[in-house]
Amino acid sequence: MHAKQTLLIRICSPACTELEVVVMDWLAKFLKLSEHFQHASDGPGGGVIQGSASEAVLVAVLAAREQAVISCKETHPELSESEVRGKLIAYSSDQSNSCIEKAGVLAAMPIKLLPADDDLILRGNTLRKAIEDDVAAGLIPVICIATLGTTGTCAYDDIDSLADVCQALNVWLHVDAAYAGGGFALEECTELRRGLDRVDSLNFNLHKFMLVNFDCSAMWLKDANKVVDSFNVDRIYLKHKHEGQSQIPDFRHWQIPLGRRFRALKVWITFRTLGAEGLRSHVRKHIALAQQFEAFVRNDSRFEMVAPQALGLVCFRPRGDNEHTAQLLQRLMERKKIYMVKAEHAGRQFLRFAVCGMDAKPSDIEFAWTEIETQLTALLAEKSLAARKPSNVSELTQHFQMHLASDSGTHEKSQ
Repeated sequence: MHAKQTLLIRICSPACTELEVVVMDWLAKFLKLSEHFQHASDGPGGGVIQGSASEAVLVAVLAAREQAVISCKETHPELSESEVRGKLIAYSSDQSNSCIEKAGVLAAMPIKLLPADDDLILRGNTLRKAIEDDVAAGLIPVICIATLGTTGTCAYDDIDSLADVCQALNVWLHVDAAYAGGGFALEECTELRRGLDRVDSLNFNLHKFMLVNFDCSAMWLKDANKVVDSFNVDRIYLKHKHEGQSQIPDFRHWQIPLGRRFRALKVWITFRTLGAEGLRSHVRKHIALAQQFEAFVRNDSRFEMVAPQALGLVCFRPRGDNEHTAQLLQRLMERKKIYMVKAEHAGRQFLRFAVCGMDAKPSDIEFAWTEIETQLTALLAEKSLAARKPSNVSELTQHFQMHLASDSGTHEKSQ
């Protein structure tokens, strides 16, 4: 029965599909997304639950690729399909997640990582120049994957300016908001949603900010037909008499695997248990705790901020060379009291402190900060001691040499 449910989910277990339709519209409203991303709208848009942001990005890349091939073959019938596919190119920021590069590998389509500005943001002027250069070189631009909440520093790409370029040049625009998407639900984070009404697709991981256990990644499409047209493979054993008789989507055409899991149920349970305000309060609590940690960093002159605090992430480093950062992290990891990872930008390594516990408290932030600053104190003390030892040896050697010279002079006079 389970196999049938995953293969022909609509006919074998309508609740799986119908509940997913409902909760994806709930989520779209909760995150204040444009109405055209809802199944209830008159258009072809809607949402689907993928397993991860990696899957969602790959789906967008593959769908955009197939749409570009179809469009190019219509406008350039003299080109063979292999020639068209060999000219395809995609774009993202050099601050984007590694899953975007991986999507390019799996889609057999190069993804050019464009340099973000000094503030770590990718903007439309950089994208436009890259596309114009590639078009002049005979390449075919397909998709730009922007990021809201980059992995390194939680920077937010300029979606509005990127959308201007993508719409003008007929390039698919996908937004990876795997982490920062939770901020869409807050009025104080309205700026994060700017330009989202103009994107072709976006994704957000509920297992990062919405208290839903892994795996659960929401994805919305402005025109789901483009994905269905790209992924639709109907074998005789997948056909049934109710095909085409309902507006309910067949989600097996919206994803890579054929089978599906009942992920919508845990989303429904989370919303029914905590409510929209409970989920907003959870996001706000994480932001407040990150601000508490940021205050600790700024009040200690031995540390410096690398980027502004963003949602639940604080990027900082001990002042000095990269060796200080690496050695501090090594000490912290060896003690196993807290867990952090380091990142690097413009040759500077830094630490990422992310608030991500289900029930984090101010006392947890105080504990983490005490661990960090005491270990830095110990590290600097060891370095200071090590630096003094060679100096002392040098002084002793010099004193001994002077003493020998003095003795030698006295001996010569006595003779």
